[in-house]
Amino acid sequence: MERQRVRLVDSLRGFSLFGILLANLLIFQYGMFGKDHISFYNLSDFNFGSYKFIQVFVEGTFMPIFTFLFGYSLIKLVESIREKGRKSRWFLIRRFLMLLILGLLHSTYIWEGDILAFYGGIGFFLFFFINRKPKTLIIWGIVLLLLITATGFGKYEETEKEKTITASYVEKTTSIYKNGTYLEIKDHRNNGIDPMTAMFDEDPFYSFFIILILPFIIAPLFLFGMAAAKLNIFTKPKEEQNSYFKYMIIFIPLGLFLKIVGHLAEKSDWANIGIMSGGPFLALGYMAAFAYLFSNHAQAIPFRAFERVGKLSLTNYIMQSVICTTIFYGYGLGLFGNFGTFNSILLGVVIFAVQCFISTMYLKKFKRGPLELLLRIVTNFSWNGRIKQNKRM
Repeated sequence: MERQRVRLVDSLRGFSLFGILLANLLIFQYGMFGKDHISFYNLSDFNFGSYKFIQVFVEGTFMPIFTFLFGYSLIKLVESIREKGRKSRWFLIRRFLMLLILGLLHSTYIWEGDILAFYGGIGFFLFFFINRKPKTLIIWGIVLLLLITATGFGKYEETEKEKTITASYVEKTTSIYKNGTYLEIKDHRNNGIDPMTAMFDEDPFYSFFIILILPFIIAPLFLFGMAAAKLNIFTKPKEEQNSYFKYMIIFIPLGLFLKIVGHLAEKSDWANIGIMSGGPFLALGYMAAFAYLFSNHAQAIPFRAFERVGKLSLTNYIMQSVICTTIFYGYGLGLFGNFGTFNSILLGVVIFAVQCFISTMYLKKFKRGPLELLLRIVTNFSWNGRIKQNKRM
């Protein structure tokens, strides 16, 4: 018998996908580097205000929620495998490799903002923590969060050469993505010399250092999610709602304060610390607020809609890329750079509403999404996607 899914976790996953879509729409319409050099696009005051709204309330906050849930689901998967008398190692290796493959295909042929390959890669790093106690995971998460946040102290000033490379790349990206064919855009995405690649080519040691510390930078939310799963948090929302409320009123104001101060004092040495620490704190606050509302209104239409999108999270994530690149890139409507940030928020709401409707209709006929089924088949090494029971049990 299959382990029952945690409805709140599915609903949270759908909620995180909504926020990720809103944040990613900055990349879809301005590019990976253009979104951080927004002055190139001469936004109106209204659109610049919308841009800042996304930066404070959305960007750097919903991805940590998705990261937390990845860690949570990883532990629940391991528990499910072990309940059937099987060792989890090869199940996880196959799963992580499949995520790597899907991520590489996604970033090569559709969009450069992929996260699946990174999740597949960091999964191997998380092997070291799977059997740790919740307290150990939380301590590691806090220590890593503090250390990584501390590295944000100080200002990074671009050299004139770096400014020239970035401006040239953003201008070229805008022209190609707005007017280019699919093959031209794909070639630029995969073979263009972006500012980060140029920096790595100039200083290979810096490239190696970044790759070495990258798992530690993103690890805290994974570890917190793993600890939450081991503690069975989110399995009894009604009983836990007082805790949700407490964390909500602590972490949301704290996270917003840190992010707002970071953006207002962007020339200060402390700015990056505010932004880097504010994102995870706000993510924890958003999750607590969502869980608190869910505990009282679990059957409400919005929560059920989020849940259905969350059950098909992998398929919906890829479809967001397909839809948005078609809207903004030259082989589609060619709206790259001209759509506006406020319009992108409205577009995100519309796209997600459509995904809610389609996911609801789809799940009336099918139990899993196409990519979810593929990942399950590979993970469990079984055509029906089920974990085979150990016959010796």
